[in-house]
Amino acid sequence: MSNSSPKWMYNLLWFAGLYNLVWGASVIIAPNLFFDLASMPRPTYPMIWQCVGMIVGVYGVGYIAAAYAPARHWPIVLVGFLGKIFGPIGFAWYLVQGAFPVKFGMLIIFNDLIWWLPFGLILLHAYRSKEMRFKLVSD
Repeated sequence: MSNSSPKWMYNLLWFAGLYNLVWGASVIIAPNLFFDLASMPRPTYPMIWQCVGMIVGVYGVGYIAAAYAPARHWPIVLVGFLGKIFGPIGFAWYLVQGAFPVKFGMLIIFNDLIWWLPFGLILLHAYRSKEMRFKLVSD
């Protein structure tokens, strides 16, 4: 763990990583589970949902790697944070369209909304610690 980052960031990213690995594995193993719990029709192509599970699992590996130096590995946190912003936007769009029941939104709470504040604080820490740099041309 990087000495320049608070311990809670290490713990949070480890937890986020494990959560994503477990959630991703559950979607791969039982792709219809969340649809059944939300009383939704099962998808015609469950393998697409299983691919989402694989992507989420890969994020989990990234979060665990970022836990050891959260400020230095801010791009991993940023990509995750953006997904956690755009996921609820997409859900809200399809909820208004009538394509998703409100009950399916439980996934949004636990997969996205609860992570906004801590991921945002990690990104703020990276910015303040001057780790967040953008280079357009390599040295």
